[in-house]
Amino acid sequence: MTKLSVNINKIATIRNARGGNNPNLLKMARDIQSYGAQGITIHPRPDQRHITYNDAIDLPKVISTEFNIEGNPIEKFIDLVCKIKPDQVTLVPDSVDAITSNSGWDTIKNKSFLKEVVSEFKNNGIRTSIFIDTDLKLIEGAKNTGADRIELYTESFAVNFQKGNKEEIKKYINASILANDLGMGVNAGHDLNLENIHFFVDKIPYLDEVSIGHAIICESLYLGIENVVNMYLQKINNASEK
Repeated sequence: MTKLSVNINKIATIRNARGGNNPNLLKMARDIQSYGAQGITIHPRPDQRHITYNDAIDLPKVISTEFNIEGNPIEKFIDLVCKIKPDQVTLVPDSVDAITSNSGWDTIKNKSFLKEVVSEFKNNGIRTSIFIDTDLKLIEGAKNTGADRIELYTESFAVNFQKGNKEEIKKYINASILANDLGMGVNAGHDLNLENIHFFVDKIPYLDEVSIGHAIICESLYLGIENVVNMYLQKINNASEK
């Protein structure tokens, strides 16, 4: 059964836009798990524009499922993860100024570096996953770093699915099969949403976990805003009738 890990970065973005603590990130993380999500994902960046390092340290107090921390393994990030010891760390090669993750690792060129980082995390009892494209040689390279899992970068799938090109899924199927044959688990994430998630999960033969954040927040606004607007109208109308 594929698990859902909810990325709560965007909740922190909304909070940070006004300062204070609304929405309450820890309460939201607790509630999301109570609704059935099997994990919480965060991706703290060096500028802390959404999830802060303090958030990362505080979150284990309320996480009862799986805690996954994503990020570029710079020294500060490595120190943070080793201090927290989450269930899983996902290595993402995003630059300091990246708006969002936009590429997977070249596990061949970065073999030595990744091998060293993976070893340090595994020595701390943390499962390691490498964010990666569907290139089979790079997946073999991920195995050579000692990683436990890969996370397939699914933007290409999502873009092609929206255009009606469902053949793109074959790359992900083949990548999943190879990773499984090599003894690695398979995660996936980026631009997965309510429109494409059933097709993706249904077609991938080996899929441990999907990580979804931005789409869940956007879809929650659309699916919930009518109810909230009407609640406000009801309260305003009731008050006005007095």
